[in-house]
Amino acid sequence: MTAQPLGVAVVGAGYWGPNLVRNFQASDRFRLRWLCDLDVERARRVLGGYSTVGATADYAAVLADPEVAAVAVATPAGTHLDIALAALRAGKHVLVEKPLAATYADGQRLVAEAEDRGLALMCDHTYCYTPAVGRIREAVRSGELGEIHFVDSVRINLGLVQKDVDVLWDLAPHDLSILDFILPDNVEPVAVAAHGADPIGAGQACVAYLTLQLGTGAIAHVHVNWLSPTKVRTTMVGGAKRTLLWDDLNPLQRVAIYDRGVDLASPQEIGVDERRDALVSYRSGDMVAPALGEKEALRSMVEEFADAVRDGRPPLTDGRAGLRVLDILEAASRSLAFKGAVVGLRAGR
Repeated sequence: MTAQPLGVAVVGAGYWGPNLVRNFQASDRFRLRWLCDLDVERARRVLGGYSTVGATADYAAVLADPEVAAVAVATPAGTHLDIALAALRAGKHVLVEKPLAATYADGQRLVAEAEDRGLALMCDHTYCYTPAVGRIREAVRSGELGEIHFVDSVRINLGLVQKDVDVLWDLAPHDLSILDFILPDNVEPVAVAAHGADPIGAGQACVAYLTLQLGTGAIAHVHVNWLSPTKVRTTMVGGAKRTLLWDDLNPLQRVAIYDRGVDLASPQEIGVDERRDALVSYRSGDMVAPALGEKEALRSMVEEFADAVRDGRPPLTDGRAGLRVLDILEAASRSLAFKGAVVGLRAGR
């Protein structure tokens, strides 16, 4: 017997809300009941003239609807705490756009409320649900790449300079959520240092570099920039066995795995006469570009939300994943304020 669709309401009809509306409406796992926005006319425009979905500015009415089992929050980060907390207290499962909340402390309140009530709290870390990042996670966690030596991400473009957040808070959550998603459970960031600049006088950093120390001694680096004349979206994951390159702007070869790298022989492995020679050797093997399926990331994210609710389990990108990203962002902000000082992290996996 097929399970009944879950009633869902979307809060926020601005930039991201319409994408959620479209994917919830396309899924047979959900039935969209409400689109809630302070601007009701905007909500109606998103839904279209023939929609049977309710458009309202009355959030209390949405939460009072017994047919609404879940709420998706697509509003500015500063409003996430109040909106999501009200939904959880009304017994609704909650999906929240990134970042989980405006502060780590607010995020903690949401996680605690969801866990106390046995409800699903999910972060829409959209990139984690792309076929490419799914393949990266598999390559890292299966040991295909070997022990991770470094991760290097670049996310730059001539972007929209935000008024309320710096470039780290605007762009880095994508890369940090991906890093959190792909790393094995026994590998975690332990400290961060951030450097930024505001060369155009925007009032906050427009270019930033983030360096994460991992507990294994490896390093992860993120470069974000609103001022680049070219758009670059790449992530390189270097392992002891292989190195993976993800180029999100290359539709023909998004992911490439290189059997190329540097090997270091131990002195015990070489003869006395050879010890004066370099211990480093270079490996140059094949490159493989694995085939990736084509599926919209938001569709996969919506399905994961449905599965988590139905199965009573934490989503792959749950509230605690959102907390770990917030922890890094807050530490990075402190590091920026102290001119690149190394700041320890508090969130464990």
